Amino acid sequence: MTTSIAQPSQTKQPQHVDPAKKRPKVLIAGGGLGGLSLGMLLQQTDIPYEIFERATEPKALGSAIALSAATDALFKQCNIYDEFVSLGKKTLSLQVIANEQRRVDYKMDFSAQQQVLGAIGHVIARPALHDLLFRQIPKNRMHMGKKILSTDDQGDNGITVTFSDGTTASGDILIGADGAYSAVRQNLFKRLKAHNKLPAADDVPLPYSTVCLVGQTRPLDPAVFPHLLQDDCQFINTLGENKPWAQGTVCWSIIRFVEESKTSTDDKNGHSIVDQEWGPEAAEAMCNEVRHFPVVSGNEVNPLTLGDLIDYTPKDLISKVKLEEIVFETWFGGRTVLMGDARPLNPAGGVGCQNAMHDAIILANWINALPSDPTSKDIENAFRSYQDERLPWIQTASNSTRFYRTMASGGIVAGLLRFCAKHMPAWAKRKMLVVLGGNRPQCSFLPLVEDKGSVPPAFQPSLLATKPKTPATSV
Repeated sequence: MTTSIAQPSQTKQPQHVDPAKKRPKVLIAGGGLGGLSLGMLLQQTDIPYEIFERATEPKALGSAIALSAATDALFKQCNIYDEFVSLGKKTLSLQVIANEQRRVDYKMDFSAQQQVLGAIGHVIARPALHDLLFRQIPKNRMHMGKKILSTDDQGDNGITVTFSDGTTASGDILIGADGAYSAVRQNLFKRLKAHNKLPAADDVPLPYSTVCLVGQTRPLDPAVFPHLLQDDCQFINTLGENKPWAQGTVCWSIIRFVEESKTSTDDKNGHSIVDQEWGPEAAEAMCNEVRHFPVVSGNEVNPLTLGDLIDYTPKDLISKVKLEEIVFETWFGGRTVLMGDARPLNPAGGVGCQNAMHDAIILANWINALPSDPTSKDIENAFRSYQDERLPWIQTASNSTRFYRTMASGGIVAGLLRFCAKHMPAWAKRKMLVVLGGNRPQCSFLPLVEDKGSVPPAFQPSLLATKPKTPATSV
């Protein structure tokens, strides 16, 4: 995948501002893809918001993000679709390499998505997508270097967040978009547990069964990596014997599946401990383990290995992470609500970012529909509507990731699933597309985008319930 540096986007001003109407102030914890998507949407209306990010500066880490046609409406409604498309490549298929001899065993064809869903999915480098969304947020709304220590929900008097630098921020709503080890979630769960309101199923360390090494190379010479000349993204999975998957493009990743699910270690205050297993040395050690793994580049004269990609990648763009997965029963409490990776999904299905963006759309719809000077009860009712709308889709996504995780592992069951995928009839592939892309939500307070798919998008409760009413006219 190639990326380009685009010109700064023109930040839009709110479409409608009523000074007499006191809108709820939204505090967004986390400047990742989900938090930025929510901020981008709130920027289009008259809701005041602030984003607080723990990192002191944006970090260009991560590999590639796969987004289906289900996110097209978000980019189109925010007028950044053309730039988004220019930064990525369309995905027409997933190539599965069943052995280490670089032979394509089969392809999962997604070319029907244009007709069925009305659009084509794209793969984009995570740093490029983050930069695109980051540029939609005015500088005075974005606050870096803000590590959350505690939150204080004061009922109808609002909520206050205290940061490690001694500063505070107050508002009406707190959004936890701060990742798997969400400080917002930890504070919320601690408060609920103290009042015996936290379900036992949520009072557990985060489980994980996946370790991932990711990176993005510097621009490569197409003579060395001919697949870069293809118009569509060459999304390739290679399965090795007792070895991880490799996605051999400019954006690459190695995914190692842990044989038995583990849990993250927390300290006595409930905060994650970052130990030597996850530092820079650990990433370098894992790089050394997988250097000789073959990748498919289109270069048959001088076939490449993962070691070549590693050597082409700046060290500061390589990271090793553990990828947690759990669907919490608790999504909100009082004036606090969680979204995105604060409810982590296994990455095997490639739907984490897409679901975070869908969370942002639905949350923005329900928050925008709140009355003037909303009470705590009004806010909790909005959060409940958000959870009711999103939970079925999150459960579907969780089941999907488990399926892909199993298919990518070893054993008889995995082999059977790959055999079924290889020989899947056309009608089954179409049904799979509908399941994966049927949920195509839109923001209710922005002009709607025409959906050209032959299969209509799934029913969206917030679109019907929160779309501003058009005033009646008399003749």
